[in-house]
Amino acid sequence: MMSTDEPRSGHRGTRAIQRLVEFAPSTGGLALWVQHADRAPGEDTALVATDGLTLYYGAAFSTLPLAEQAGLVAHEVLHIALRHPQRFLELQRLVGDVDLKLFNICADAIVNSALSHLTWLALPRESVFLDRLLATTLGIHEAVEKSLLEWDVERLYRALDDRRAAAAAGQKGERGRQGGASGEKGALRGRSAPNPAQDTKVPTAAVGAGEKSERARALGAASAVDLLPAADTERAPQAEADEALLWTERIERGHAGDGAHSMLRGLLADLPRVQTPWEQVLRTQLAHRLSHRPGLSWSRPSRSYIANQGRTRGGRRLPWEPGLSSSRPVARLVVVVDVSGSIDDALLERFANEIEAITRRLEAGLVLVIGDDRVQKVSAFEPGVSDLREIEFNGRGGTDFTPLLEEADRHRPDVGVVLTDLDGPAHFQPRWPVIWAVTEAHSRAVQPFGRKLTLS
Repeated sequence: MMSTDEPRSGHRGTRAIQRLVEFAPSTGGLALWVQHADRAPGEDTALVATDGLTLYYGAAFSTLPLAEQAGLVAHEVLHIALRHPQRFLELQRLVGDVDLKLFNICADAIVNSALSHLTWLALPRESVFLDRLLATTLGIHEAVEKSLLEWDVERLYRALDDRRAAAAAGQKGERGRQGGASGEKGALRGRSAPNPAQDTKVPTAAVGAGEKSERARALGAASAVDLLPAADTERAPQAEADEALLWTERIERGHAGDGAHSMLRGLLADLPRVQTPWEQVLRTQLAHRLSHRPGLSWSRPSRSYIANQGRTRGGRRLPWEPGLSSSRPVARLVVVVDVSGSIDDALLERFANEIEAITRRLEAGLVLVIGDDRVQKVSAFEPGVSDLREIEFNGRGGTDFTPLLEEADRHRPDVGVVLTDLDGPAHFQPRWPVIWAVTEAHSRAVQPFGRKLTLS
């Protein structure tokens, strides 16, 4: 596979890329940062598809008119630049079951609408556009330009995904038994350009569909699934953030360079998210607050006072200047856990690991306060030790942060972290800094004070 630092040539999309660069030199040049690969005849029936890193060309792609080739390549390049396959996998980690076909329709609608004003390329007749999708499914009638400024692919997908889970346990069990066969088969059926190295199970519409999602799927029924999200294309969280930032910078430079001829057409809402991993944010915040600071000692003078013998050059006595205490107080972190909500076991494991690593590295004590509308348990731990993994969430609601924060305040911490869904009052505001750690599902909730950190 060629390096990603040089332009690609010698593949089926070469002429289409040349047309992109000819008419939109800056945004068309985004295709030069992408890997390209031809499929062997008979290997697949797709015209073109992408896994977020590479464009895969089917044998039939070469038979299309040049304007249609340019339209398809521009479409896939924007999928890569906007990181749609990676964002599918991220959304899947957050919410579990994600319908690949429905997500693909949402991503296609945004990309096609961004390209629809260009006359030098042609999009397939069955293409889905954002204005029609919003009107058909949500009853929203607004201009494409306005829609592109407001809707990103995650927000659009969440608005349309109204599939209903089966209520009966028997139906759920039956669906689970069929998921291993029909679920995987359905996902791979949507992949018109499979890659053996990217064989991964992607859940599709395994639950009953709602009215909005059914309308969306009917509107995009003729469109091929051209997103091939695969787990082996993912990178470490910091690497993903760096890559998203890189593509955002390329998009902004390209859009500014092409002006009215840009392929991006006001795609502000759907730009790749540049998000620092929450572990790094938590680590930075707690390290700043828990670092040992020597205290003042009024029983011993400072070094400068001793050096000057307590007098100025003119012989006058200096005011007393206290020195620093050699004994360092143990920093203390309090973690308040709201058990009235819920948190995924894997996410709780990551959170526990991070808390333990921070307290061990900073030699900080840990006080754990567990409760809902009242304090249920209080435990103190040595640095690097906790029983966060053993916490059970009941998800019954009824949270009141006031008694929990008051109990935490009695332990005089340097900083506190509250693991919660932010559904409840807080009538007590401590003097120490508070970090509210919430899951992605509750990221829009507003904290009463302090800083909010979204765990994903």
